[in-house]
Amino acid sequence: MLIQVITLFAEMFTALTDYGVTGRAAKNGLWQLSCINPRDFADNRLGYIDERPFGGGPGMIMQAPPIQGAINQAISRVDDKRVIYLSPQGLPLTHEKTIELSKRDSLILLCGRYEGIDERIMLTNDIEEISIGDFVVSGGELPAMVLIDALLRHRAGVLGDEQSAQEDSFCDGLLDCPHYTRPTEFNGLEVPPILLSGNHGEIAKWRKKQSLLRTRERRPDLWERYVLTPQETRLLNEE
Repeated sequence: MLIQVITLFAEMFTALTDYGVTGRAAKNGLWQLSCINPRDFADNRLGYIDERPFGGGPGMIMQAPPIQGAINQAISRVDDKRVIYLSPQGLPLTHEKTIELSKRDSLILLCGRYEGIDERIMLTNDIEEISIGDFVVSGGELPAMVLIDALLRHRAGVLGDEQSAQEDSFCDGLLDCPHYTRPTEFNGLEVPPILLSGNHGEIAKWRKKQSLLRTRERRPDLWERYVLTPQETRLLNEE
C-alpha cells in the first residue's frame, strides 16, 4: 500500500515508519510512505506558501497553487486519484471507515496548516474531508498519523496476531472488555477468578458481558444504536 502525504513536516511521520507495528510493517514492505512538500511548488525563492486571507481576519491561509502542484504530483503516481483532507469540518473517522480505507492500494492525504487552505482546492479536486474529533489541532499531520495507524491495523501481516484487530473496541459495535495479566494481585486488587479458571466458554461469556456493561456505562451513544441479541439480553440479566 502506497500512502502519499502532502505535508510541510515530513519528519513527523517517522513516528510511523520507524517505530512500533507500523514501523515493522514498513520495513517488511507491507506499506510505503511518500511525503510531498508544497514548498517545492512555491513560486518564490524562500518557499513561502501562505498568505493573508482576503476579507481580513486572523492568521494565514495556505495558497492554492503550491498545494495543487503537490496534489498533481501525488495523483500522477496512482490510479486512485481521490484525496483525503484532514479537517475538523469533515465526517468523523469511524472503525468502519478505517476498514474501507485499508482495502485501497493507495491513499493521498492532505495536511493543512495555519487557518486552512484556499477553498478553491476543495472546489476543483475530488477531495474527501475526514475529522478525528470535534476539536482543532495545529495541523493535519497528527490526524493523518492517527488515520494511517488505524487503517494499517487492518492490513494483512501488520499485526503480529491478526485476531487482535478483530477483537478491538468497535469491531462488533461494542467497547472492548477489560484485560488483565501478571501479577495476579496488584494494589490489593486480584484478577477476576473466571480468567484463571481455564474454562474458555465461561471466559468468553464473561468478556462479552463486560463489553456490554462497559459500553452501556461509558458510551450511551453506541449503546443506543446497538441491537441486543436474545443471548446478550439473558447475559445482562444474569446475576
